[in-house]
Amino acid sequence: MSKYALDLSKEFAGRRALVTGGSRGIGAAIAQRLLDAGAKVAVAARNRHEQTPAGATFIKGDIRTPEGCKKIVEEAIKALGGLDILVNNAAAAKLVLPNSEAITDADWQETIASNLLSVVRITNAALPTLKEAKEAVILMISSGSELPGGGPLVHYGASKAGLNYYTKALAKELGAAHKIRVNTVTPGGVETPGGDIIRNQLMAAMGAPPEAAAAQVPLGRLGLPSDIAEASVFLLSPRTSWVTGQNFYVNGGLAF
Repeated sequence: MSKYALDLSKEFAGRRALVTGGSRGIGAAIAQRLLDAGAKVAVAARNRHEQTPAGATFIKGDIRTPEGCKKIVEEAIKALGGLDILVNNAAAAKLVLPNSEAITDADWQETIASNLLSVVRITNAALPTLKEAKEAVILMISSGSELPGGGPLVHYGASKAGLNYYTKALAKELGAAHKIRVNTVTPGGVETPGGDIIRNQLMAAMGAPPEAAAAQVPLGRLGLPSDIAEASVFLLSPRTSWVTGQNFYVNGGLAF
């Protein structure tokens, strides 16, 4: 090995991580990447899937209620003996056609609860333990839908825009007082079970074939969960010890 090469195989040894929405897709890829680098990991989701990392502690829970969020964090701390890393990945998107006028009040409330309030509740429940840890890190997984232009997904985009603001405010607050870093990864179109459904519905509504979504990306393909996982573990690692309050776009060069 070159003296300039980094041995990342045990980069997270001794670290304890909770990944919400970690049973499949991006969350499962992040959890597996952390496990591969030596971390102890708990993943929280409503159901276990084939993609759920076998080496992670699975916590069955629902992020949509205050009680559910509290239970997830309590079980993760009990299983891992504490927390050093929190990845707020769990989210829910619902395409409502034809435009924003069709989005009901109930749709708005459910989306805000799933994508913004859940993050606030999970984070607040985890903060006492994270403040006790050395060099704790919080990572939010956002979405390119937070940028203008998504009528049928405007409620989802608005919830993610709120998440991005919350991240920056939290980074300033926790960095000054507790040296906790807080960052965001904003993925573009990624091949995940939920994302594929939404993307195909949107392409169909536009009268475009499914492959049209990938054709818009400068690098010529949709992202993979592993693409987002690599960017995520970079921000979670000591390699970015002077990085906080930032939003990293991982989207194949797509200009939103």
